Parts: sequence; C-alpha cells; structure tokens
Amino acid sequence: MKKRGLLIILSGPSGVGKGTVRKKLFENNDLNLVYSISMTTRAPRNGEVNGVDYFFVSEKEFQKNINRNNFLEFCFFVGNCYGTPKSVVDKWRDEGKNVFLEIEINGASQVMEKTKGDGVVAIFLMPPSFEELRERIVNRRSESEEVVNRRLAKAKSEMDKVSEYDYTVVNDDVERAAAEIHKIISERL
Repeated sequence: MKKRGLLIILSGPSGVGKGTVRKKLFENNDLNLVYSISMTTRAPRNGEVNGVDYFFVSEKEFQKNINRNNFLEFCFFVGNCYGTPKSVVDKWRDEGKNVFLEIEINGASQVMEKTKGDGVVAIFLMPPSFEELRERIVNRRSESEEVVNRRLAKAKSEMDKVSEYDYTVVNDDVERAAAEIHKIISERL
C-alpha cells in the first residue's frame, strides 16, 4: 500500500514571494509535488484551461460542493467564489503525491482547522523585514499608494499569525528559502 502524501501549505503576506519560491521548489522533481488547483465561479481568462489553471464551475455547482463539505477552504472575492476541492486533494494524496497549496492566510487557517494532524506541513513565508516587504510591493508599481498601504496594514496583521504554522521561513533569498522548504518537506516524507 502506498504511503499517503503530505499536504503542504505555503502561506504569507502579499508580496512576500510565495509564487516565486514555489516555482523554484517545483524545479526539482524529487519531492513528488503536485500543485493544488482551485475551483472558481469566475470565467476563464484568455488561455486558461479547465482542470489545469482552475476548475471552472457554475455558482450552482460551487454551492453543491459547499453543501457536500467538499472544500478544505473557500472564500468569496470580487463577486466570485474560490475554493480548494477536498476530493481532488484527497485523491492525489491517496496516490502518494504531496499536494502543495500556495494560499492566503485566511484560507490556510481554514485548511489547518479541517486537517489537524493529517500529514499537514504548514509553512509561513516571512519577508526579511517589514521595510523590505513595503519595498517589494511598491516596486511592483501596479497599485495606488492607498492600495499599497491597505496591503501593508493587512500584512502586519497576517504576520501576527505566524505562530499558527509549523515552520517559518524567511524569504531573504529565493534559492535559500526554496532550499530550506525542500529540506523541511524531505524530513517529513
């Protein structure tokens, strides 16, 4: 019988570099990682593929999944629903794959609450400093000063939740942070 795979949660404030670290981590195939695909009610964007980028479903189908308790977490954001389908995650884990969730703080809290003690590795990615986080968000040059300030206020409150996680990794260097996360996962296999 195959050993059940881990559920790996990578979370942290906006701008900390979760996506960049995840991409670096996925360059190495020895951890048998699969990236969790969310379900959403929003329409596919140009080039997005159902079952690859998201599972695109109707509001009625999304509600059925809520009623069946088939989400590890879900939320409503800008008029659309998003969630992590439990059935897909369980299928992959039962196949021995290690499922990787790159997820925001509230979603991570929901997942941790529902999966206590079930092969979960929760990692909080921290910026080297709050000033560095501010610089990263500002340097994106994609948002107004007001939005940047709201993101930073939210990040401050999110960083207060670091104690809820199993591990804290500082993203002062992408290569180093990815290597540290690789080591954490390897030791849990």
